[in-house]
Amino acid sequence: MTLLSAPVALPSAQAAPLAPAARLLPALAAVYRAQLARARVARIPLMFVASFQSIGILVMMRGVVDPGDNPSARAVVAGSSVLVVAFVALNLLAQYFGRLRATGGLDHYATLPVPAASVVLGAAGAFASFTLPGSLLTAGIGAWLFGLSWAHLWVLLAVVPLAGAALSGLGAACGLLAPKQEIATMLGQLGMSAALLLGVLPAGRLPVAVQWLRDALPSTYGVEAFARTFAARPDWAAVGADLAVCAGVGVLSLTVATWAYRRATTR
Repeated sequence: MTLLSAPVALPSAQAAPLAPAARLLPALAAVYRAQLARARVARIPLMFVASFQSIGILVMMRGVVDPGDNPSARAVVAGSSVLVVAFVALNLLAQYFGRLRATGGLDHYATLPVPAASVVLGAAGAFASFTLPGSLLTAGIGAWLFGLSWAHLWVLLAVVPLAGAALSGLGAACGLLAPKQEIATMLGQLGMSAALLLGVLPAGRLPVAVQWLRDALPSTYGVEAFARTFAARPDWAAVGADLAVCAGVGVLSLTVATWAYRRATTR
């Protein structure tokens, strides 16, 4: 006679509660510190290359533009100072995200329990942090070469973060949306070339169609804000307006970069 054992009641399985999602600011700080630590090894070469090319442009333009307190000299010095930001925040960041996407490095960030915005903002902030010393050095040498005042170089403390945010978002979006790493590199180079030609050359000497392209470049408003401060009596209302436009473009470009990051990590 076979005895059948009574069925044993099993405890009902309950799903373990998920850990709370990381908040934006703590996640942003963590990504920023991690990116800053990884890029610290390349800090000196990065600052040297970005500053050296901008100072070289200043020396070259010194033979073309007359020194003194004139609009052309202001534009050259301001454009060369912001060009340091464009080289790092636009060109190198486009290459960085393009390489991450091509090599599968984005998969690592996609597994982290952090908001997408913290990844983009953290990487952009880490890259842009290296540009302030180079911009200040370029502006100081440029003011000396062209006989401009050093009194308001402190405005770069506002221009560099705002222009860096706008250009970083654009660079990140180019790297994340480009279908191939080589195209991301090309877009970064083209963007930096546009910042060079449209930011350093005096706007009054450009054709009207090129001036429209200049107005569409995010760094233009940072250049204009800084150039205005070389006047004997700067129009601070106009400086504030240019910086406000630069800030608005920065928010927009970083929003697009965040959307591009989500798109790249979910495909």
